[in-house]
Amino acid sequence: MKKLIIINGPNLNLLGKREPSIYGDVSFIEYLENIKENHPDLSIDYFQSNIEGELIDKLHEVGFSYDGIILNAAAYTHTSVGIGDAVKAIETPVVEVHISNTYAREDFRHHSFISPNAKGVILGFGLQSYELAIQSFE
Repeated sequence: MKKLIIINGPNLNLLGKREPSIYGDVSFIEYLENIKENHPDLSIDYFQSNIEGELIDKLHEVGFSYDGIILNAAAYTHTSVGIGDAVKAIETPVVEVHISNTYAREDFRHHSFISPNAKGVILGFGLQSYELAIQSFE
């Protein structure tokens, strides 16, 4: 059984409450249960933190033993050289995911420190972006 992990960064713990016009009204935990039901043949773990170092530590922890990482580093995507370096340093392939279309937002969101070392990037499809990322590992 393939082992995947979804890693979410800052403020994504507020999905379902935060700016529903952009992020929807479903919590990530609710959505995660749906994902797991739709993919019983996969082992899907989940981690969320608002702290940059904890995200880096988790990438280091799983980056040599999992089959795939789906990473939504949220705002850290555009500011964290450290997270970008962690993605480069590990062996497990990473798909960078964003709920919103970052290119339709502020200019600073048009640059990613993760993308150069990611297997791929999926953005702008709402929570469905995670489903598309999972499909890339099947």
